[in-house]
Amino acid sequence: MSQHTVAIIGTGPDPATPTVEGFAMGYRHAEAYRANDQCQLVGCVDLIEEHAVAFADEFDLPDEAVFTDTASMLDTLEPEIVSVTVPPSAHEAVVTECGAHECVQAIHCEKPIADTWLGAQRLVQACWRTGTQLTFNRQRRFAKPFTEAKALLDAKAIGTLERIEIGWGDFFDTGAHTVDLAGMFVGECPAEWVIAQLDYQAEDVRFGTHQENQMWAQWRYDSGVHGMLATGEASHLVDATMVLRGTDGTIAIDSSDGATLELTQNGETSSIDVDGESIHHTPADSELYGSRLHSRAIDEMLTALETGTESNLSGRIGLNTAEILFAGYESVRRRERIDLPLSIADHPLESLVESGEITPTPAQD
Repeated sequence: MSQHTVAIIGTGPDPATPTVEGFAMGYRHAEAYRANDQCQLVGCVDLIEEHAVAFADEFDLPDEAVFTDTASMLDTLEPEIVSVTVPPSAHEAVVTECGAHECVQAIHCEKPIADTWLGAQRLVQACWRTGTQLTFNRQRRFAKPFTEAKALLDAKAIGTLERIEIGWGDFFDTGAHTVDLAGMFVGECPAEWVIAQLDYQAEDVRFGTHQENQMWAQWRYDSGVHGMLATGEASHLVDATMVLRGTDGTIAIDSSDGATLELTQNGETSSIDVDGESIHHTPADSELYGSRLHSRAIDEMLTALETGTESNLSGRIGLNTAEILFAGYESVRRRERIDLPLSIADHPLESLVESGEITPTPAQD
């Protein structure tokens, strides 16, 4: 069995105290690589040297494996795989740099893809041009509440899927998971149009990007399936975390108490066993870092690399989600439905805040 050398770019601060400024996702990726005998962790990068040193201590890396800039690390260690766990605003620059280096065969990056629509497209294209495998850590695809729901859909348990409803999280950050899952349920079909509105009164900046307080969005896929999302105070309008409505029944995934998966057919509701897994974790998860779902994502990425097939986490597939997210914000800016493909360059919510059209009250220190 081949062994791939791996480096983490963006170790982050103390993983025991994650915040919306730094969630230490590098530790979660590294833990997944450590659990896979195909991988050898050989180095790390962080702009703050003490963060990189602390990470190296945790994963038994020597002093010469610690770097504060990506270029030096790539030239010195020549890793075959890199995990990019820096904030979204830095994704394009870091991913493009790694993709251009001859040694790098695969890049596994955190989500959201980028902080602008143009940046998302450019970094995916940059890796396509160099033939570098690019995947994004949409690890919730591998949680049993969702994999079992997909199996039920594929078996036509609820007939033909008509609508996906989401009442969970937010639009940009959590939406990079929820809208991605909706894409998985519709077979990675792109969307035709998006319409949305939001409320942003109290400042909420996560990983360097503004995040609204409440969002409503609707979109239609090319297949005819509709997506709908309600967050913040309106999230209770959806009957569960995610609801899949078909011609012959519904599938409801809820996270109010661990996780439940329920199938309703002919007025009768039955529970589906998900082996104690939630939408976030598995019963065997580490107490210190993250979820076995990260390991499943890494395993899937490695399988794609070894077989030369496209990963379900690929950048190409990820652009379907990113387009819906940025189009939702563009709908807010233009106050109309946005027909796709999307032709903007920026992040509309960021631009609305910068221009003063939306003025959230600054957060208190």
